[in-house]
Amino acid sequence: MRRAYIAGNWKMNCTIAEAVSLAEQLVARLPGDANADVAVIPPFLAIAAVRKALAGSPIAIGAQDVYFEKNGAFTGEISTAMLKDAGLSFALVGHSERRHVIGETDAIVRRKLDALLADELDVILCIGEKLEEREAGQTEAVLERQITAGIMGLTAAQLTRVTIAYEPVWAIGTGKTATTEQAQSAHRFTRNLVAGMFSREAAEQLRIQYGGSVKADNAKDLLAQPDVDGALVGGAALKADSFLGIIAGA
Repeated sequence: MRRAYIAGNWKMNCTIAEAVSLAEQLVARLPGDANADVAVIPPFLAIAAVRKALAGSPIAIGAQDVYFEKNGAFTGEISTAMLKDAGLSFALVGHSERRHVIGETDAIVRRKLDALLADELDVILCIGEKLEEREAGQTEAVLERQITAGIMGLTAAQLTRVTIAYEPVWAIGTGKTATTEQAQSAHRFTRNLVAGMFSREAAEQLRIQYGGSVKADNAKDLLAQPDVDGALVGGAALKADSFLGIIAGA
C-alpha cells in the first residue's frame, strides 16, 4: 500500500518569523502516529530558519523551484547544489504558477527534473489542465503531454524518486475543488499512462498527489480515492490547524 504524502507549499507567503512559527506549531502538534509522510516547502529566504525549527522531526523540507544549470551567470536562480547545501531533499517542478504565470515550457520543466535527479534529489512533478482545456474535453491530452514530456526515458530507479502532483489549474486558489470522481479519474489516467510507459509495478508504486483547493473538510474523501496518494496543499498549509486537519484526513 502506498503511504500518503502530504506537502504544504507556502508559495510567496510568510516572513521568516512567520515561517518559523508555523514550522514550530507543526512540530509540536504533528501526531506521532500520523499515517502520512509530511513535508513543507517554504520560500527560499526562510529555508535555513525553517530547517532549524524542524530539526529532529519527521517533517521533510523542499524547494519551490530550481534551475537546471550547475552554476554561472544566472541572476536570481538556485542550483541543485545549493539546495543540497541547504539540507533540502526535494523540489517542485512544473507548478501551475511556473507554467502559466512565469511561462515555463514542458522542455524547461524536464531540464529541471533531470537536474534534480542527476544530483540525487527527489522531485514533485506538477501537472494539470486549465479550465478552458477541461471544458474543451482536453484534460487527458494535456496530462498525457505533460507526463510524457516529464518522465519519458527515465529509468525505473529514477522514477521511484518522482512524485506526480495533479493540479487542476481551475481549482487552485479559486475555492473550487474537483469532485472525488474527477480527481480519481485524472489520477487513474495518470497511473495507467505511467504503467504503459514503464510497467504496472512501477505505476503502482508511484505516488500521485492531488493539489487543488484541498482543505481539512474535503481531504478525507479525496484521500480515500484508490489512486489519490496524498495532497499538495497551498493556502490551507499556511495555518497549522487546517494543514494538520488535512494530514489527519490521511
